[in-house]
Amino acid sequence: MEASAGLVAGSHNRNELVVIRRESGGGGAVGGGAARRAEAPCQICGDEVGVGFDGEPFVACNECAFPVCRACYEYERREGSQACPQCRTRYKRLKGCPRVAGDEEEDGVDDLEGEFGLQDGGAGGHDDDPQYVAESMLRAQMSYGRGGDAHPNGFSPVPNVPLLTNGQMVDDIPPEQHALVPSYMGGGGGGKRIHPLPFADPNLPVQPRSMDPSKDLAAYGYGSVAWKERMEGWKQKQERLQHVRSDAGGDWDGDDADLPLMDEARQPLSRKVPIPSSRINPYRMIIVIRLVVLGFFFHYRVMHPAKDAFALWLISVICEIWFAMSWILDQFPKWLPIERETYLDRLSLRFDKEGQPSQLAPIDFFVSTVDPSKEPPLVTANTVLSILSVDYPVDKVSCYVSDDGAAMLTFEALSETSEFAKKWVPFCKKFNIEPRAPEWYFQQKIDYLKDKVAASFVRERRAMKREYEEFKVRINALVAKAQKVPEEGWTMQDGSPWPGNNVRDHPGMIQVFLGQSGGRDVEGNELPRLVYVSREKRPGYNHHKKAGAMNALVRVSAVLSNAPYLLNLDCDHYINNSKAIKEAMCFMMDPLVGKKVCYVQFPQRFDGIDRHDRYANRNVVFFDINMKGLDGIQGPIYVGTGCVFRRQALYGYDAPKTKKPPSRTCNCWPKWCLSCCCSRNKNKKKTTKPKTEKKKRLFFKKAENPSPAYALGEIEEGAPGADIEKAGIVNQQKLEKKFGQSSVFVASTLFENGGTLKSASPASLLKEAIHVISCGYEDKTDWGKEIGWIYGSITEDILTGFKMHCHGWRSIYCIPKRPAFKGSAPLNLSDRLHQVLRWALGSVEIFFSKHCPLWYGYGGGLKFLERFSYINSIVYPWTSIPLLAYCTLPAICLLTGKFITPELTNVASIWFMALFICIAVTGILEMRWSGVAIDDWWRNEQFWVIGGVSAHLFAVFQGLLKVLAGIDTSFTVTSKAGDDEEFSELYTFKWTTLLIPPTTLLLLNFIGVVAGISNAINNGYESWGPLFGKLFFAFWVIIHLYPFLKGLVGRQNRTPTIVIVWSILLASIFSLLWVRVDPFLAKSDGPLLEECGLDCN
Repeated sequence: MEASAGLVAGSHNRNELVVIRRESGGGGAVGGGAARRAEAPCQICGDEVGVGFDGEPFVACNECAFPVCRACYEYERREGSQACPQCRTRYKRLKGCPRVAGDEEEDGVDDLEGEFGLQDGGAGGHDDDPQYVAESMLRAQMSYGRGGDAHPNGFSPVPNVPLLTNGQMVDDIPPEQHALVPSYMGGGGGGKRIHPLPFADPNLPVQPRSMDPSKDLAAYGYGSVAWKERMEGWKQKQERLQHVRSDAGGDWDGDDADLPLMDEARQPLSRKVPIPSSRINPYRMIIVIRLVVLGFFFHYRVMHPAKDAFALWLISVICEIWFAMSWILDQFPKWLPIERETYLDRLSLRFDKEGQPSQLAPIDFFVSTVDPSKEPPLVTANTVLSILSVDYPVDKVSCYVSDDGAAMLTFEALSETSEFAKKWVPFCKKFNIEPRAPEWYFQQKIDYLKDKVAASFVRERRAMKREYEEFKVRINALVAKAQKVPEEGWTMQDGSPWPGNNVRDHPGMIQVFLGQSGGRDVEGNELPRLVYVSREKRPGYNHHKKAGAMNALVRVSAVLSNAPYLLNLDCDHYINNSKAIKEAMCFMMDPLVGKKVCYVQFPQRFDGIDRHDRYANRNVVFFDINMKGLDGIQGPIYVGTGCVFRRQALYGYDAPKTKKPPSRTCNCWPKWCLSCCCSRNKNKKKTTKPKTEKKKRLFFKKAENPSPAYALGEIEEGAPGADIEKAGIVNQQKLEKKFGQSSVFVASTLFENGGTLKSASPASLLKEAIHVISCGYEDKTDWGKEIGWIYGSITEDILTGFKMHCHGWRSIYCIPKRPAFKGSAPLNLSDRLHQVLRWALGSVEIFFSKHCPLWYGYGGGLKFLERFSYINSIVYPWTSIPLLAYCTLPAICLLTGKFITPELTNVASIWFMALFICIAVTGILEMRWSGVAIDDWWRNEQFWVIGGVSAHLFAVFQGLLKVLAGIDTSFTVTSKAGDDEEFSELYTFKWTTLLIPPTTLLLLNFIGVVAGISNAINNGYESWGPLFGKLFFAFWVIIHLYPFLKGLVGRQNRTPTIVIVWSILLASIFSLLWVRVDPFLAKSDGPLLEECGLDCN
């Protein structure tokens, strides 16, 4: 992919495609270079190119004039890929050259392949080859390519010569020295070998070489004494392993890494680390005890109502029952918490050996951004730089940046970033620095000389810091320039108008900044691919916000690079651990558990948060307690960023099913019992499957062949011999209806292990990439319904992970010692509440959708406790209604003199105290096994109340308005931290209606406390006893709202006046109403008269 090709913009619906060159002299004519290249030597064998039959310089490729001699040209057409090595355009037959397979489409000769016997009748074993299936599907669909290739891998098959070592190097024995070697594979053929690798000619006879009895059989590939010694050593290791297993009894689960296995490279890449029983068993016991105590507590509450305050009692009981149900939904998914360990050294031994080509799987990175005013370009640039410098093979990494705002500022900032990356990436890899985001690396307040031994490090670090500061100045200049938009709109350097001047009506845009064939660093090394993508937007289309942008990146990456794994990051989440990708690959590429893993989720960690974490931005309880519990069931939920996906799982395929071992029969059963069982099994086998099940199994076999590569062959059950050509046409129509009208993308979905089409040129791939990001591409397809990021909620992350788990996949929670990713969090209370509001609104939208976990996905692969967690994730906003009522009750009780419970007996006091003790002990034991600090746990409890009575409450009302009245709410992007002063926004307050409910609750409870104490002082010491319970209830609310109160007052009393006015007004009206009209006071007809004992007469 040429990095200097320029910005490609266009619209598939309007049949427009424009290439805007980055430099005026970037494009050169092909025809002019033909004569010059003809003089160059052959780029394959080094000989002169020579002339053709017409006496003119021989030109093999009419597209790019890549210098290839006639001998190499004929060999490439006969035995190779039949395509130009540079532009990948299929070679056409030139005058005087023999015809090969595929020339009938060019020359019009009928049945040329059948005449010369070049077809094998489908017996060549291509039915299971995804590349062959995909190429055959595209044969009649694409306007480019090599048409009817017989072997799309680029090599002709070697004759069926049985090499005992399967063609692999054994004890440094080259393939030429194997037992049966055709004569043309040796070096004594007499002719000059053109290509370094020997390719067989099926027309040549196979001449086996005779064996010398005096030589070791290893020279012929049959084995040697060394193999015997290895087998003896392996048997001894297995015997020791068997002894260890027998000594351990039945408790051995195979997870111990210290046990001797055959080879270090064959050991598991990861293992589960269960929580010690001394910590988890008391935690489970207290949960059971708390359930029992809750039962007795509710029995007492229901059977002993407060008759003088029946309404207060009824409201409190309803709220407490809801809280108990919410606690059960939250608690039981934490019943089986686990931790995990990874072994990066084993991963390197197996897939990334030194001196050999890396076999690690490619990965595509997705970075999404919308508004550069709220998401500073410098923040996005640091994220991109950390991706480009990740510790992973360069040719395996591709970074796609989605600019959903079509901002020229983002485009120019990314161009500057690609230039700075040429200096930053080699510096990071040379000195192995962490983190690899320059802003955060240079801000570290640590000894940066630790573990550094290179003498040039200090000098180069100072030079790099100066380069980065100059880079920041250039980015800041772009930001300052973008503050004032010209009337005629933005223009590019060549004078052409910026295609995205109209944010809501612009074509799709793609720019390849860096790539494997363009853009090297200052040391001459290759850089990962960096691609700018802005999808097409037109009025009248629903673009589905972030979920639609992510699906566009899925399609673009499938066309250009098609890595089998994806990693999505928010623009403010940089890679803090350069080995994080290898950590994920320890799970994804594990041969034992990797096939069923749909994604690996990393915890979110944040920079720039105040030491006390006033508003619980770190969310430690969720990431270190809840997610570990889910990992022991079916895996954590997807949280929107820092997640490595399996591409095939995003395409809506079911997880592969584990084959059950064959059932065994017992000889001790009577024969008549066995005969009955066998007859029942036979009857079951004869039952026919309904048509609906056949339709469900149309695309892939759930039990046997979950791989989509085998899906094409299954058109009808009972027709295994269907012709592959007809199968490709029929299934392509079905797949295009599912994935969209792009034959290139549909073909890419069949590659389970990734890889792009070899027959496509870069220009055609860019044209196809513009097509798949057009605004109407997803119409009448399964995108957003069953494929990709799921639509229907602004929290698309929950829906996407939920659908995968319903398909039977499992996810993994990975917590490296060094945090994998770090991001920024909102500092001030207003932004934090708006963030929580957006999450809660998304949960309410899912609650009213067809994908609600309460009724969706039964009968699939979702486990019971995993469903509990998803139900809790969409039900928690509704807790705001009982929580608001419960926090209002203390003030009402203090103002009216009533209470929610009657006078407690000794037995009732025991149940109340037992419940409070169980709640406290549950929290203590939870912190003990998870390692969460008490201050983090307490901040989480406080913000649960703050968010519940503000953001969650508004989310419920907005969700109801959207469902009942169709009033949609606007999506606001959370502001990302820039390079401002540390904690400068902590005390900044912005006006928002979310501040009114908690402020009103605070004022109500303060007024109630004052009124209750005043009433007790007036009535004497006898009224102090009942007052303590009410005061405890009120102080419980005030303490939980204390961070809100502290933030409301602020450093310089910056609280908006309107918030104080409205809160005081509502609190005063409510208090006066309850004092004046007391519904819980017993009414009487007149004054109560008693005899005083005095004779008044």
